[in-house]
Amino acid sequence: MPTIEDAIQQPTFKTAAHRAQVNTIFTAAWLNQLTGRALKPFGLSLQQFNILRILRGRAGKPATVKLLTERMIDKMSNASRLVDKLKEKGFVERRECPSDRRRVDILITDAGLDMIERASEAVEASRELAFSQLTDEEAVTLSKLLDKLRG
Repeated sequence: MPTIEDAIQQPTFKTAAHRAQVNTIFTAAWLNQLTGRALKPFGLSLQQFNILRILRGRAGKPATVKLLTERMIDKMSNASRLVDKLKEKGFVERRECPSDRRRVDILITDAGLDMIERASEAVEASRELAFSQLTDEEAVTLSKLLDKLRG
């Protein structure tokens, strides 16, 4: 099993926390690359996938761009631009809110539901492969440690 030192060709770190920080950032980028490769055949970015997952989870209830921004994993993403791209692909629709004309509701279309179903299967297979080196107990411990790190 290659270490972070091997992966980035850095023999030492200042502290254990420094090593953990670099390892976490490196591993997150590695996981994002794997997920991106799984999504490529579907023409979706990781951020577009995230928006479709959020909308699917709303079970037909509309979302606003503000809600999508709050719930996205990548807080630096431009949710409005992502919604526009998904609309161009026919995966979401924008509707004027009947009770507040200033608000625009975002809904996933049937084509979007079909796409997220197929793309989710590919991402799931990618995740299973990536995490095959960990036991369920180790994955739980890792998740708890990451939660603890964020405070």
